[in-house]
Amino acid sequence: MPTGIALIGCGTIGSSVAQILLQQAAHLKQRSGQSLQLRHVIERDLPKAKAAGVPARLISGSLDTALADKHTHIVIELMGGLEPARTFVLRALAAGKHVVTANKYLIAVHGPELLAAARKAKRSIAFEASTGGTIPIILAMTKGLLANDISRVVGIVNGTCNYILTQMTQHDQSYADALAGAQAAGFAEANPTFDVNGTDSSHKIAILAALAFGANIPLDKLEVTGIDKLHDTDLKFAKEMGYVCKLLAIAEKITPAPSLKTQISNLKSETPAISLRVHPTFVAKDRLIANVNGSFNAISVTGHASGETLYYGRGAGGNPTASAVLADVIDIAMGTYPILFAQLPALNKRSAVHFVPSSEIISRNYLRITALDVPGVMADITRILGKHEISISAITQHESKAAQAVPVVVMTHEAKDGSVAAAIGAIDKLKTITAPTVRIRVLT
Repeated sequence: MPTGIALIGCGTIGSSVAQILLQQAAHLKQRSGQSLQLRHVIERDLPKAKAAGVPARLISGSLDTALADKHTHIVIELMGGLEPARTFVLRALAAGKHVVTANKYLIAVHGPELLAAARKAKRSIAFEASTGGTIPIILAMTKGLLANDISRVVGIVNGTCNYILTQMTQHDQSYADALAGAQAAGFAEANPTFDVNGTDSSHKIAILAALAFGANIPLDKLEVTGIDKLHDTDLKFAKEMGYVCKLLAIAEKITPAPSLKTQISNLKSETPAISLRVHPTFVAKDRLIANVNGSFNAISVTGHASGETLYYGRGAGGNPTASAVLADVIDIAMGTYPILFAQLPALNKRSAVHFVPSSEIISRNYLRITALDVPGVMADITRILGKHEISISAITQHESKAAQAVPVVVMTHEAKDGSVAAAIGAIDKLKTITAPTVRIRVLT
């Protein structure tokens, strides 16, 4: 018997899903052994659905008919946003349907509630397409890397930002010009705020961290900084020193560094301490993730047995994301995913973790200090850094005329973030400093 499918939303991704189901049914059956039948498309914009090639008889503005259809087994939610998507997913689960979604915002915010509702209904909810477009990262974390104690997840998970940074780095474009180019190429929305301010990336790393560490991840535990305040001056210094700048989403277990006399208070030995953050980061140009360009995404996962593994692919767009959506559909139709969903603790049980404040993070740093080129200024800067236990690995200053304000670039060894912030505060109070110091972390 065919697996009946109801599709909610016929935008960019929904249109691609519908077209593949309608036009490549024979190929899908040949590849998977499953007969998939698109029975309902819930879309209020009738012309949009028809433009995707959906027959009028399948299109409805209401979910009721699809949920009442006993031959509908899977509901695909691709409308985005929190509501009414959340309500529709809960209704589908309560009606005995499995759910597939690409909605990272929904899973990041309401994931625990939806997972619990699926378990209660003895159904499953799959969300491979929510985190890395076509990259099968959730498959890797829930199957391929299951034997590992995962210590770190680092990702370029927003194609818009990666395209912009690539244009700024490789073609010396300004941020405004690179953003305009991303919009013209279809890689950025008309309102790109959620992409460029890091919000989209924070949703994705929250989902990946929940799987990696088996924990509920409130979004307010993430430190989030986007690329919208980056200056091309810093990207040029990065290139000069052998780095590229990437917007990285990072989730990692934290071990206090005794050499820096840092401790995370009130930790129980059996409870992991994790850090969650999204920010522009300098990456050495010889690292694989530094060479992920354009709208592509890449996600690195480090396990105790596997070591570092890297997953690469297109992170956005109709067809790449539809690939991940339909992989989930096929997995459910085959009966393999519902078993995994019911039994895998990472999907149905969550343990306690300590969320480490950003002040306790240990990292290397790039500091661009704008200072008057006068005697004693470097002595003052190094004195302040030394007072806060921050060791310098390199200093760069281009030749200038005396008494002019010039950028002084300081690369530090690993130091506690709280100490770096305090040192920057003290440096910026010096009378010889003429602009706020710019600080960008360096990936280690």
